[in-house]
Amino acid sequence: MLHILVTGGTGTLGRNVVPSLRDAGCKVRVLSRHSRESGEGIEFVTGDLTTSSGIDAAMKGVDIILHCAGSNSGDEVKTQNLVRAASGVGVKHLVYISVVGADRVPVEGFMDRAMFGYFASKRASEQIVIDSGLPWTILRATQFHDLLFTVAQAMAKLPVMPTFAGFKYQPVAAEEVADRLVQLTLGEPVGFAPDLGGPRIYAMADLMRAYLRARHQRRLIIPMWQPGKAASAHRAGANLTPDHSDGIRTWEEFLAERLSVAGDSRS
Repeated sequence: MLHILVTGGTGTLGRNVVPSLRDAGCKVRVLSRHSRESGEGIEFVTGDLTTSSGIDAAMKGVDIILHCAGSNSGDEVKTQNLVRAASGVGVKHLVYISVVGADRVPVEGFMDRAMFGYFASKRASEQIVIDSGLPWTILRATQFHDLLFTVAQAMAKLPVMPTFAGFKYQPVAAEEVADRLVQLTLGEPVGFAPDLGGPRIYAMADLMRAYLRARHQRRLIIPMWQPGKAASAHRAGANLTPDHSDGIRTWEEFLAERLSVAGDSRS
């Protein structure tokens, strides 16, 4: 039986990954900063990737690590601490989820770092995984529906809805990314796996319009020009993967289901 350690197992992606690995017959251990009661075939252990607290103990007996933990900044520190703890304890496979464009979105100036530092952090983490000496797999995915939904919710609270002029997105379902990650985790290390993107590419303004229609709301949408090299790369499509549009669930389908579950399609 494979013993798998999952970081970020309680997040948007992890909540889909963890039960799938358990159902595949794996022994699943989830690293969490907060104490949680184990159960339903899932073991929770307390640890903090930022400080390394509890990480060495969490590694005991682990065959595979699925690294899903992520944030807007500091990912490279967490990944470095994880790799340090994993080295020399017999880990056979390290799987990491990254973002499409990590290698193509330059993050150099202040505006780049303020708005798009996530891409630089992900790229730095990728390099740590590559240099770890462990057998590795990296999957780059486009933005999740959930993230863009959160952005739309926040923007819709304003009198007008600002958008980034010229930006396009290729949103993908977190569940579909989770399915791919489970397949990769249970397989042999492959290095960089093919990118995974949603089925359609949308202008940011069109994503926001679809959200407003689904909520029966009206807002004036104002395109705003974003300066910097990272923004320029976005306008050129560096965050897209049109050759790997493997996702099935569209933005419109996601909205219909999310708002139906919430029981609220109106403001």
